[in-house]
Amino acid sequence: MSTPDSATIPTAPLAGVRILELAGIGPGPFAGMMLADMGAEVIRIDRPGGNPFAIAPPHDVLYRSRRSIAIDLKDPKGIETVLRLCEGADALFEGYRPGVAERLGVGPEDCQARNPALVYGRMTGWGQDGPLAPRAGHDINYIALTGALHAIGRRGEAPMPPLNLVGDFGGGGMLLAYGLVCGIVQARVSGRGQVVDAAMVDGASALMAMFHGLNNAGLHNPERGTNMLDTGAHFYDVFRTKDDRWVSLGPVEPQFYALMCDVLELDDDLRGSQFDQARWPELKQKLAAVVVERTRDELDALFEGSDACYAPVLELSEAPQHPHNVARGAFVDVAGQTHPAPAPRFDGAPPTRPHAAAIPGTDTRATLLDAGFDAAEIDELIAAGAVAEA
Repeated sequence: MSTPDSATIPTAPLAGVRILELAGIGPGPFAGMMLADMGAEVIRIDRPGGNPFAIAPPHDVLYRSRRSIAIDLKDPKGIETVLRLCEGADALFEGYRPGVAERLGVGPEDCQARNPALVYGRMTGWGQDGPLAPRAGHDINYIALTGALHAIGRRGEAPMPPLNLVGDFGGGGMLLAYGLVCGIVQARVSGRGQVVDAAMVDGASALMAMFHGLNNAGLHNPERGTNMLDTGAHFYDVFRTKDDRWVSLGPVEPQFYALMCDVLELDDDLRGSQFDQARWPELKQKLAAVVVERTRDELDALFEGSDACYAPVLELSEAPQHPHNVARGAFVDVAGQTHPAPAPRFDGAPPTRPHAAAIPGTDTRATLLDAGFDAAEIDELIAAGAVAEA
C-alpha cells in the first residue's frame, strides 16, 4: 500500500466545515467518514462506553478521522451540551427512528433554535413519513421495496442481496453526505438551515434510475438473470478458472467483444452471436468451457494490456496488492489496518490522510474546550456523568 506525498495533497474541499454526528452504526458512520475524508471537522457524539455493535478501534474503518466526545443523551445536561455544540456547527446528523431525536430534545427545532443556519440531517430506511416510517427494517428490506433486490440474481434462482451496499451505503450514507453538503452550500448563501430527509428507499430507488429508463422503454426483462447486466449475457459475467478461482468479463461493446474473442481464440460461432439473446445460455456454457482451461494467473497474463474488459475477481486481502491499486494508492495503512483511501480525488490525490478511529470519549475535554466550555464546566459535566472521557 502506498500514500501520496503530503505535498501533493490539495486543500481539502470541506476544510472549515464543522459537523456533529450522533453516532450510530452502518450508513450514518459511512456518511461521517465520507465527510471527514473530504476535510470536514466531524465530531462524533458517542454514548459513554461506545456502541456495543460497533467494531472496536483501531479496526473500524467507518469511524475513522474524527474526534469523539462521549455524551449521555438521557441526561438533561448532556442534551444542553449537544445544543451548545450546535451553536458553532454547520450541520448535525442522526440515524434514529422518526420522533426519537425530538423526544430526546435534540430534534431539528431544538437544534435550529440555537443556530438557524444549522443543516439537520436524518438517516432512516423508510423516511420521516409514510406508513412504514415508524417500523424497523434493514438494508435488505429497503432495497426489496424499491425493486432493486428483485432485479439482482441469476435466472431461476432467488434474488441475491448485494451485501448491504445498495441500501445502507450507496442509497443511504452517501445520499446523506451529499444532502448535507448541498444544504450547507445553500445555508451559506441564505443563512437558513434545512432538514435533510435521507431515506434508503429513496436513495436505492435513485440508484435504479437507469433500469427504470430501460423498463420504461420496454428494454428490461422482469425475469432476473436474463438481461445484459444481470448475468443473463455470456459476455457480462464471472467465470470459474482451472485453479478454482474467478475472473470477470464484461466486453459489452462489439469492438471489445471482438478483442475478447481474439485473446481467447474463440470460434466463429461465439464471435458472430454476441447479441443473439436466445442463445446466451448456450454461449455462456461454451465460453465457460474455454475459460476453465486456464488458471487465473494464466488469464491475467493473457489479457494483459488488452481492452477486452477483463479483471480477476480478487478477495479483500488480495485487492490492496494488485499492481493497479498499488500504483494509485487506492489503499492506505492506518495504524496498521488496511483502509480504502479517501475518494474521490482532487488534483489527482486523495484530499486527506485518514487517521484511526478514536475510542469513544477520547476527545471529550479538548472538544468542549474548543467549543467555549471552561475547565470548571467540563469537570462538573464529567462528575455528573453527563459527559465522559475515555
